[in-house]
Amino acid sequence: MTDVAELICYPIKGCAGTSMGDALLTPAGLAHDRSFMVISEDGVYRTQRRHPRLALIRPAVSADGTRLTLDSADPAGGYGTVRLDVTTSAPRRDVDLFGAAFQGIDQGDDAAAWLSEFLGTPSRLVRVPPEHDRVADGLTPGPSGYADSCAVHLLARSSLALLNRRMAERGAPPLPMNRFRPNVVVDSRSGSGPDRGADGDGADWAAVPHTEDRVRRLTIGGAELGYAKLAVRCAVVLVDQDAGARQGREPLRTLAGYRRAASGGVVFGAKFAVLRPGKLSVGDEVAVEEWGDAEL
Repeated sequence: MTDVAELICYPIKGCAGTSMGDALLTPAGLAHDRSFMVISEDGVYRTQRRHPRLALIRPAVSADGTRLTLDSADPAGGYGTVRLDVTTSAPRRDVDLFGAAFQGIDQGDDAAAWLSEFLGTPSRLVRVPPEHDRVADGLTPGPSGYADSCAVHLLARSSLALLNRRMAERGAPPLPMNRFRPNVVVDSRSGSGPDRGADGDGADWAAVPHTEDRVRRLTIGGAELGYAKLAVRCAVVLVDQDAGARQGREPLRTLAGYRRAASGGVVFGAKFAVLRPGKLSVGDEVAVEEWGDAEL
């Protein structure tokens, strides 16, 4: 069987994730995932590509989404904690996400002051407005908040295990799963590795590395996901999520040798749209309802 091994929500785009035992899957992904975003004073999104220290910010959002806490994992300390009442009624402001124009609800001066000091550059925090109508593209389009593209990023532990073996052949140390910032991590109950089968089409499909590339429709509990696209990797995977700083050329150097998509780009993991919302739990079976061909 293939099960959910981890569920991770990233309340603020680019900041640290929170592991959960259970999560509500909404039409736009895990509840509160990428529902906030740090922006410059002129509204341009900030990510770890240019601001790797975002990884050290530990946000926590209440279950009902009305309270947000910002804390820091910076070993130097000195930033304290800020607790915010989330507002959805403040005036909207224009924000830029990958050159596309959207709206955001400014979360006030306390959040802005804390973020500006921590990042060393004037910054503000915005929330996705209720009327946000962004639809991410792909084979299965679907609603999305402030994520890079699609609502849900899924990755198998066997895929990471293969990458770490290939990096070890180059003398590089292994990387943890958090380097790739997935929402749903899947694993085989029988273990993973190259000896677990040739095609991965059965219930134990996650035992075979990169089988998530070929999933076109899957169910988890009462929820259903539809494949959108492969996850194209950028410089964020070079950022050590515990140090908040870039560390060398891996894993992009190794991935470039065997994980190039037919359409271009280095890929690792897959993106999905939500076909049917529902509750997800660690340990839930992940059943594939439809297969396709890998876009490699």
